[in-house]
Amino acid sequence: MNKIYTILAFSAVLGFTACNNASEEKNIDKTPAVPVTVSSVAAENNTPFLTASGKIEAVNSATLSTRMMGFVDKVLVNVGQQVTKGQLLVSINNSDLSAKQAQTSAGISEAQAAFNNAEKDYQRFQNLFAENSASQKELDDQRARYEMAKARLEGARQMKNEVQSQFAYVNLRAPFNGVVTNKFIEAGDMANPGVPLISIEGPGNFEVTASVPESEISKIKSGSEVQVIVKSSNKILPATVTEVSTSAKNTGGQYLVKVVLDKTDESILSGMYATVQFPIEKKTDVTTVLVPEEALVKRGQLIGIYTVSESNTAMLRWLRLGRTFGDNVEVLSGLAADENYIISADGKLFNGAKITIKQ
Repeated sequence: MNKIYTILAFSAVLGFTACNNASEEKNIDKTPAVPVTVSSVAAENNTPFLTASGKIEAVNSATLSTRMMGFVDKVLVNVGQQVTKGQLLVSINNSDLSAKQAQTSAGISEAQAAFNNAEKDYQRFQNLFAENSASQKELDDQRARYEMAKARLEGARQMKNEVQSQFAYVNLRAPFNGVVTNKFIEAGDMANPGVPLISIEGPGNFEVTASVPESEISKIKSGSEVQVIVKSSNKILPATVTEVSTSAKNTGGQYLVKVVLDKTDESILSGMYATVQFPIEKKTDVTTVLVPEEALVKRGQLIGIYTVSESNTAMLRWLRLGRTFGDNVEVLSGLAADENYIISADGKLFNGAKITIKQ
């Protein structure tokens, strides 16, 4: 009897387990499939372009400073104000220069009087020498006095020019038409030599200086047409490569490439971040696999993508990525050409989830 009870109990357990498994399978089967949008891997026979980041800057920009020390009398402009070429921006106290200018003017008057006197004496001795009334030595002495007086007069005039040139450093004027972008000093402050006082930029013309690694710099040529993506507005603007650096000595191993944007009506401000897309030559022996960045799945340090299995379930595939080309990312390994991957889903995806492909 004990054996019979044992067999019956064991059978009951097996039956209960089987019922639970059947119930679980039934629940799994009832799980709705997640509608997904699928795309095929884009296999390019050439890399469409290289990308590099940089900042937008005005082509015409200047930061004005002085080489004279003195108190600032007036700051005549404000940030954002438009200025014209030659307009007075900052005035620094110039009383010492005015005194020097008066001294040089007095020196010129004195030198001019001495020169006039020496010139008359020299002409007089030339006439006396022609009449044999003066010796050759007397004529030579008068010529020497005349030449010295002439040199002193020229020296006094050049000293005045030197003093006048200093006024350019106490009366700072706009070097071109533009907009005031920064002001580093106020009236009453002490201006020191070489310290920035005011910055202006010429509107309308902008450029981007991008850093390119050494493995890519040889593919970029001056004069090439490129595209610049303004990150703040996601606008794509045409531009032209104007400068390609051939040295990375002081730039941390990166080569600087300067591109100038074409004139545009888009709202662009200096300092905005941008991405430059450089086209490169076609390579028929290289296949590049590109996927959109929005389709990637990140799990800590790992990056993957959901693919479609033969049983119509989501299968997470880990990837090794390369360079970024706009909104697309290069896949180095983990995904082959012509494979399908999931771009978006109408529900939560997980490894093994049933899916239905939207047409």
